[in-house]
Amino acid sequence: MTLTHSLTRRTRAPQTAQQALSRRSRGAWARRAPLLPALIFMIVVTQLPFVGTVAISFMRWNALEPDNKAFAGLDNYKEAVTDPQLRSSLLTTVILTAVVVLVSLLLGLGLALLLDRRFRGRGLVRTMLITPFLVVPVASALLWKHALYNATYGLINGSLTWLWNLFGSDNAPQPDWLSSLPLMSVEASLIWQWTPFMMLILLAGLQSRPMDTVEAARMDGATTWQIFRYLTLPHLRRYLELAALLGSIYVVQNFDAVFTLTGGGLGTANLPYTVYETFYQAHDYGQASAEGVIVVLCSLLVGSLALRTVSSLLREETR
Repeated sequence: MTLTHSLTRRTRAPQTAQQALSRRSRGAWARRAPLLPALIFMIVVTQLPFVGTVAISFMRWNALEPDNKAFAGLDNYKEAVTDPQLRSSLLTTVILTAVVVLVSLLLGLGLALLLDRRFRGRGLVRTMLITPFLVVPVASALLWKHALYNATYGLINGSLTWLWNLFGSDNAPQPDWLSSLPLMSVEASLIWQWTPFMMLILLAGLQSRPMDTVEAARMDGATTWQIFRYLTLPHLRRYLELAALLGSIYVVQNFDAVFTLTGGGLGTANLPYTVYETFYQAHDYGQASAEGVIVVLCSLLVGSLALRTVSSLLREETR
């Protein structure tokens, strides 16, 4: 009787484990099933158009020559790499991205250090500083183009006129900013837009500091600069990297400011605007698709670095 009972228990044990595994699998599918429509929608909206773009990039397809449509292999990519206009736009993209990200980081760090202190009206100041990031990019570019840069009624030239009149002079300089400093004008508008983004990330990093270490350093006689240099700045390193990489991803793909402010002229055409010119003005769909794939690959390179930074930051936070 005891032997029979033992054999029965041994035969039931694998069945019980198999049933538990089956229940666990059904539970996992039950949790994932509500996400399937969103996954399918994302694949249809994002991945299928990209696959179509990659396919078109290997074709010779110009709308001005409808009868000359054929498979071109890597010719579009060779032409894109050797195109001097694309190389020039690549250099402009690098300069624009580097200047905007670095200046936005410095300004965002200063504003984050300011908002990390307690003072009356801090919530109102924080809301006002975040506002530029919430403005639609096209609206932001139009604001800078007409309200600030306009040579006749813009705020900048109006301020110069007021300042010169204050000292008794009527010969205030009235430069046309978009013509005399086109790339700097685009950079200024993007810096105004992206500084709040950097500020929010760095402010989150500042508020996650171990304050007991800071208080101990103050008790030991450390100055404010020493605390910032040896405690705050090393703690913010990951947040600075994250803000720089995420900002680079978005600024590399920026099209609104270049299109609205300068129309890509005067040496301000970046990679997205060059793709726009090839597609909508030259009507060369194959060449534009190849250039778009190159832009996507550059963005993926920066994005992979951003994901690695985020994952390392999360690992440090969970320790």
